[in-house]
Amino acid sequence: MSLIITLIVGGIIGWLASIAMRTDAQQGIILNVVVGIVGAFLGNFLGSFFGMGASLDTFSPIGLLWAFIGAVVLLGIINLVRRGSVR
Repeated sequence: MSLIITLIVGGIIGWLASIAMRTDAQQGIILNVVVGIVGAFLGNFLGSFFGMGASLDTFSPIGLLWAFIGAVVLLGIINLVRRGSVR
């Protein structure tokens, strides 16, 4: 059951990050889920680097915030590699 919740929350976070970065029209639902899940891991790493990380085994608002930040950073990196500039 936690895998399904992870996919749903990852999809929502990835979708919100793609809207924030204006890449929603270029991505499908699968890429949104991947960006959300990878962004969650990246956000947790960034949060732990600054001493404000959230545990991956619990559901918390700070974890969602770091997942969103990680997804936005990941989309920025993808845009930088694809186009040579971040929008």
